[in-house]
Amino acid sequence: MGTLRFAVALQRLVPFLGYHHILMIGQVIVVVFISIILAGCSSYSTMTNIYILGLSYTNSTPSGLTSVTRNLSQTLNGFKGSSQLEVRVGYFGMCVRQRGIVWLCSSDADGLAQQIGPENDPLNLIGTASKFKDDVLFSGLLFMAVVLAFICILLMATFPNWHAERDTRTGSDVDVQPFPSRPVSQVAMTQAFVAAILLLVAGLWQHIGSVGAAAMAETANYGNVKTDIGTNAMIMAWAGFTIEACVTIGLLVMILSIIVLDRLTDE
Repeated sequence: MGTLRFAVALQRLVPFLGYHHILMIGQVIVVVFISIILAGCSSYSTMTNIYILGLSYTNSTPSGLTSVTRNLSQTLNGFKGSSQLEVRVGYFGMCVRQRGIVWLCSSDADGLAQQIGPENDPLNLIGTASKFKDDVLFSGLLFMAVVLAFICILLMATFPNWHAERDTRTGSDVDVQPFPSRPVSQVAMTQAFVAAILLLVAGLWQHIGSVGAAAMAETANYGNVKTDIGTNAMIMAWAGFTIEACVTIGLLVMILSIIVLDRLTDE
């Protein structure tokens, strides 16, 4: 019975779902994705899976080492000992797990280092992760993109919806949807376009920065440190850009269609 009521309600809603409502849903998804990325590694729950860069100790030995670099690798391995530490970095926090037991998350790297103890982090992975978070990651572009996407949602919310009007010739009620204001549409498209550019730059920054830092960390520690790139954060960053670009194109198509229809009507 509940399923039937939902189907009937959905059937009544779909005809009144405007083109701009689809674009607004896309913008909401973008805001949610970016918010999740920014909140990564800020709590002990599932946010530990949203990270930009991961560092952990390993015992692998790279191939092709010279005698000097092999000695360095063995020296670092002896200094590392049996430490089993994993560090994940987000935009505003870090999560640390020792021996795969429980995550400790905080924005204070010194506090995490004190909780773990220097004897459990001999190669200072926590300090390296903190340096990456402070000097490489930049959240300003994502914040600006979220603000612009939210403004675009508010502008599209002013677009007229479907409503019933009486046809003067037939006397029957018909559903009509007036064209939105062209200046408001152009401002909304501009907001979406700038947000898409910001997300593109932020995605490239995040991707290149994390890959470069991962390569440097593995090379500098000669096989004693393993790195991994946060796949979930990377997917959401590029998905956010793709959806934002689609919203921009959708608004552009709508504006051009209105211009063409106006010209045809005038003729």
